[in-house]
Amino acid sequence: MDALEQLSHHAQELQESFNSTIVIGSSTFGMTQYVLWMVICWIITCVVVLTVARKLTLVPTNKFVNTVEYGYQFVRNDMGEGIIGHGFKKHVPFLATLFFFILVSNFVGLIPGCKTPTGTISVTWALATLSFVYFNWCGIKAHGGLGYIKSIAPSGLPAPMVPVIWFFELISLILRWLTLAVRLYGNMFAGHMVLGIFALATGIFLTTGIEAMSPTAGISVAWFALLLVMYALETLVAFLQAYVFTVLTAVYISLATSAH
Repeated sequence: MDALEQLSHHAQELQESFNSTIVIGSSTFGMTQYVLWMVICWIITCVVVLTVARKLTLVPTNKFVNTVEYGYQFVRNDMGEGIIGHGFKKHVPFLATLFFFILVSNFVGLIPGCKTPTGTISVTWALATLSFVYFNWCGIKAHGGLGYIKSIAPSGLPAPMVPVIWFFELISLILRWLTLAVRLYGNMFAGHMVLGIFALATGIFLTTGIEAMSPTAGISVAWFALLLVMYALETLVAFLQAYVFTVLTAVYISLATSAH
């Protein structure tokens, strides 16, 4: 079996390794690897936030604490105040929780041997559901139940057009739920598949070339270089996806609570 055939074979195994499997308990009542890593990432997020909160000082001296504090200020100022505007402060805890949890989950997934919770649609659906319920609840709280339902369609429309526009706006509202989940899952799953393929190619071409005393081993250097490039890119994507998810949630909160 040549290098390309081995790569094709192992790529199939790599794809199957992303399937959810029970690692604790049974199929009746158990925990998949993604749920396990979700709990681990939740614990890491809590430890980081609580540790930083205890070490905050008027004049920052710790680089790690300063970095986390900058991340919070980034969420507060750019996503909260910049997008939601008036009354943004009450939404900052929710937005910051989303941002830091997704960020930690995405970065943990970059560690070899670890799984990112956001690499499965079930977890991203749960996050999207939290966001969907939250911004709709904020809209209902701001306008009242009936008022929020009416506000789905923009004001000032001709009476015959209101039902039609309202229906399409309702579909758009529901699609926000779908797109939040699928965008995060698709980017993280695809990114980790690409990293896995490049890592496999590096090892396979190196091993095959050495065994056959062939120049094929030299190709592994190119695959390794591509792996480093993709790893750096995926690190950026890990941050961007946490940012995009939180920004969109802030936008939806703003749309739900503002007067149309």
